[in-house]
Amino acid sequence: MTQYVLRRVIHVIPLLILVSIISFLLIQLPPGDIAETFILERIQLGDYPDETEIQKIRERYLLDRPIYEQYLRWVVGFTRGDWGYSYLRGKSVRELIGERIVLSIVISVAGILFAYLVAIPFGIYSATHQYSVGDTAVSFAAFIGMATPNFLLALVLMFISVMVFGASSVGGLFSPQYIMEPWSLGKVVDFLKHLWMPMIIVGTAGAASKTRIMRGNLLDNLEQPFVDTARMKGLTERTVVNKHAVRASINPLISILGLTFPAMISGEVIVGEVMGLPTIGPMLLEALRAQDMYLAGAVIMILSVALIAGNLLADIALAWLDPRIRYR
Repeated sequence: MTQYVLRRVIHVIPLLILVSIISFLLIQLPPGDIAETFILERIQLGDYPDETEIQKIRERYLLDRPIYEQYLRWVVGFTRGDWGYSYLRGKSVRELIGERIVLSIVISVAGILFAYLVAIPFGIYSATHQYSVGDTAVSFAAFIGMATPNFLLALVLMFISVMVFGASSVGGLFSPQYIMEPWSLGKVVDFLKHLWMPMIIVGTAGAASKTRIMRGNLLDNLEQPFVDTARMKGLTERTVVNKHAVRASINPLISILGLTFPAMISGEVIVGEVMGLPTIGPMLLEALRAQDMYLAGAVIMILSVALIAGNLLADIALAWLDPRIRYR
């Protein structure tokens, strides 16, 4: 097991280097740069910046240097924890991301837990009651969940909250009186009261697709010889399904766990805009619009690292559950 983990970690290193190059190039693709954005914003406000201000911005962001030097300075600073300065918000990128990444992680983890807690039992029920009314209802709900955009589901849930339950405010993660307050027990409780809606919205599509995956895998495994052998040993049907077939069927869900976390964060971008969530998604969208290269690049890099780390952890978990994988 140790050798398998070391091999996977070694393979991650060149992948991280490649990802850093691609992330840096992505934020360089749009025409213009942050200095031009600064000039346009000042002109729209009726204030024409002088050459000294523009030159300071170019020097701060190394816009007067070759692109390879910009990349090297950026990636070396990133590894040291110096992620640059955000012109858009007037703060260091590390401070900005630190303010929002925790909330994004909490929402994403809650969405993942919701997806798996819904998908696994419903997938098992659907497979063990194939072609029944319950199976048809679960399959229909799963297809609806996969076809419904997150932002549309957000609008529907906010409408229901106001019109049916009489909620005084919708959207956001805090009540108005807690938005600018420091963290306290009351603020944590208020946050948990608001968490259910983004959790369901972010996790619904994942729950729907994973239900279909679980159903299909379990139906395949229920026809395998090892399941017939377990039945011939006299084991109860519940033991055969839960201890043998489900364990083999759940492996693919663990394999895609690494893809789920960054997908939740990226899927939260539009939801965050619709619901006004103080998370990393809307901040990334705003940074890309303003060509705030250090802020956008850091967020993209963090999402990429989350994807790689998630895949690594999923591979390790899969190898722990299925020893055959360690020798591949």
